[in-house]
Amino acid sequence: MSQENTPVSESQAQSTVSAFSLVKQDNGVAILTMDVPGESMNTLKQAFGDEINQVLDHIEQDSDIKGVVLVSGKPNSFVAGADIAMLAACETEQDAEALAQGGQAVFDRIERMRATFVAAIHGPALGGGLELALACHYRVCSDAAITQLGLPEVQLGLLPGSGGTQRLPRLIGIQQAMKMMLTGASVRAKQAKKYGIVDEMVPLSVLTDVAAQFALKPHPERGTPQKDIASKALERTSFGRNLLFKKARQQTLAKTKGNYPAPLKIIDVIETGINKGFRAGLEAEALAFGKLVMSPESFQLRQIFFATTEMKKERGVVGVEPSKVRKVGVLGGGLMGGGIAYVTATKAGLPVRIKDVRAEGIANAMKYSYDLLSKKVQRRFMRKSEMQQQLSLLTGTLDYKGMQDADIVVEAVFEDLGLKQNMVADVENHCQAHTVFASNTSSIPITQIAAKASRPQNVIGLHYFSPVDKMPLAEVIAHAETSDETISTTVDFARKQGKTPIVVKDGAGFYVNRILAPYMNEAACMLLNGEPVEHIDKSLVKFGFPVGPVKLLDEVGIDVGTKIIPFLVSEFGERFTAPDAFDKVLADDRKGKKNKKGFYLYSGKKAGKEVDESIYTLLGINAAKSLSEQQVAERCVMMMLNEAARCLDEGVIRSARDGDIGAIFGIGFPPFLGGPFRYMDSLGLQHVVERLTHLAETVDTKFAPADVLVSMAETGTTFY
Repeated sequence: MSQENTPVSESQAQSTVSAFSLVKQDNGVAILTMDVPGESMNTLKQAFGDEINQVLDHIEQDSDIKGVVLVSGKPNSFVAGADIAMLAACETEQDAEALAQGGQAVFDRIERMRATFVAAIHGPALGGGLELALACHYRVCSDAAITQLGLPEVQLGLLPGSGGTQRLPRLIGIQQAMKMMLTGASVRAKQAKKYGIVDEMVPLSVLTDVAAQFALKPHPERGTPQKDIASKALERTSFGRNLLFKKARQQTLAKTKGNYPAPLKIIDVIETGINKGFRAGLEAEALAFGKLVMSPESFQLRQIFFATTEMKKERGVVGVEPSKVRKVGVLGGGLMGGGIAYVTATKAGLPVRIKDVRAEGIANAMKYSYDLLSKKVQRRFMRKSEMQQQLSLLTGTLDYKGMQDADIVVEAVFEDLGLKQNMVADVENHCQAHTVFASNTSSIPITQIAAKASRPQNVIGLHYFSPVDKMPLAEVIAHAETSDETISTTVDFARKQGKTPIVVKDGAGFYVNRILAPYMNEAACMLLNGEPVEHIDKSLVKFGFPVGPVKLLDEVGIDVGTKIIPFLVSEFGERFTAPDAFDKVLADDRKGKKNKKGFYLYSGKKAGKEVDESIYTLLGINAAKSLSEQQVAERCVMMMLNEAARCLDEGVIRSARDGDIGAIFGIGFPPFLGGPFRYMDSLGLQHVVERLTHLAETVDTKFAPADVLVSMAETGTTFY
C-alpha cells in the first residue's frame, strides 16, 4: 500500500516543531498523528490552532481523502487535556472566553468536515482530549486498562470549554453526561462503550485498522442517545428535563455548600444548550469558562494541580537516588496494615509479606484486599484474572520467615513505644543490613522509636491516613540520623503506592496531626461551653471541610484521636492541653464509630447522622447555640492556621506548598481555599494577626498570634 507523508506546511517540512503529521494512504484514509515534541503526553496548546487549521485546509483541498483517523504518537496516551499553564496568561474574563471560543471553532470545523473523522483512542482521553474525540464523527478505543475517558475540568474549578458540555449530553444523554462532568470522574473502555461514548472497543493491535474502516463510512446521524427507561422518560419532555436540572442543582448545593461555582455553571450551560440549541449552548459555555478561569476558587485549585505535578518530579533528597525496592514487609494485620498491604500490591505491584501474632490478623489483612478487589471485579473495573494476580502478591507469616529479603518493612501496630522498639530490633536481626524500617506511628516521635536501633540510619516514619486505600497523603518523617538514601527510598516507595508524600521533621504530631489537634481541641471547648455538636460540625462543613471536627473524632476513634495529646503537651506546652471532657467520654467507653458509641448514634436508619443526645448529660451540658456558624468556623480554623505558621517557621515542613498539600490531602482542608498558607495570603496576614489578637483578648490567650505571623504582617511579606 503506498503512502504519502504530508507535512503541516511547506515551511515546516523539515521542522520537528509541529505536533501534527498527516500520512495519506491509497485507500482514501489519511492517518493524522498528534505528537507534541518533547513531552511524554499530548496536551492541547493555544499555538496549535494555526497548525491544525493548516492540516484541515489540506484535507479539505484533497478530494482523494475520504476519511481521517486521528491517532496519538505517544505510546501510552491519546490526549491528556488542554495545557492548564496557558490559563495563567489570561488577564480578563474576555481573554479566557476567547480561549474557549478558539477551541470551539477548531472542533466545530472538524465536525463539519467533508471527510469522516475517527478518533482512535488508546490511553487517557481527558478534558480537551475527549472534547476533540467528541468532535470526530466516530470514536474507537482500545480495551487496554490504561484507556480512560473523562471531563475532569470541575476538579480545577472549570467546565469543559471546547464544546464538551454540548456534545456529550447529545451523545449519551443528559443524566450520564452531567454525572461525568459534575464529578470529573473518568470511565474505562468497557463503560465508555456501554454508555455510547465510543462506537467500538477493540484490542490495541487492531485499533488503527478498525478506525480506518469507520473512516470510510458516511457521517453518522446524530440519533437518540443510549439511555435506560427512566432516563428516557425524564429527558423526553420539558417537564422531565426541568425536574432533572432542578434536582441536580439541589444535590450539588447540598454537596458543595455553594463553595464551588463550577458545578452550578455546568448545569446552567447544559440546560441552555438543551433548551435553546447547540449554538446558544456553545456561547454560554465560553462565557461561563471565562468567568470560572478568573474565579479565586479555580485559581486555588489550579495551584494545587501545579503543586502536586511538581512534587511528582521531586526526590526525597535532591541528588540522592532511591534504592530499589523489590519486596515489602508489613508488621500488623489491622486496618492500617491491611490498607498498606493493599496499596503496595495493587498500586506499586510489589510482593508483600504480612506478619501478625495471630492467624486471624493475617486473614483480616488479606480479606481487606480481597473485598476491595472483589468490588472492582463486580463493577467490571477489572478482570478476575487481574484480581487473582494482585492477591497472589500477598502472603502471611506468624514469625519473620520469608521477610529476610524485604527491602522495606512498614510497621503498623498500636501506639506502644516499647513494642515498636522491639520490632526495630527484630527487623535488624531478621532482615538485610540495608532494610528500611518505616513506622506508621501517628504520635510517637521517630527519634524515640530509633533510640535503641543498631542501624538508626535505616529508621524513618511513614505516616499514612485512614482509610489507606482512599487518603492520598503520606508523611515521611526523618529523625536526625535517618540517611538521605533512606529518605529518598521511602518517598519513592510512597509515590509508587499512589501517595503524595511530604517530608516533615520529626517531633510530636509531625505536621498534619499537630495542626489538627488545636482545631479539634477548640471544637471540644465550644462543645463544653454549650454549642450543640451538630452546630459545630455543620459550621465547619459549610466552611468547606468534608466532615466536622466532632464527627471526625468519631470516625478516627476517640481513643486514637486523643492519644497524641500528651505527646504534644509535653513538647509544646499548655496550648495543646485538651479539655477534660475527653477523659469522661473515654471512661464511658465511647470510642466512636468502631464500637458504635461516641458523639453520634450508630444504630437505626440514620446511623452516624444523628447526635447521641446522652452525650450532653454525660458532660453536664445544656446545649444551645450562642455563636454563629462564622464564629464557630473562625475559632477552629484560626487555631489551625496559627499552628501551621509555627510549623513552617520551625522547619517541620519544607515549604508553604508542602504545608498546603499536607492539610488538603491529609485532613480535607477546603481545596478551594488553597490550603492554610494560601488562605492566609488571600485573607492578608495583617487581618489574620488582627483576628487572632482579638480572639486572644476575648476568648483565650492560646489564640495569641505566632511570632512569625506578627513579623510577616509588619514587614508585609507573604507565604507565596
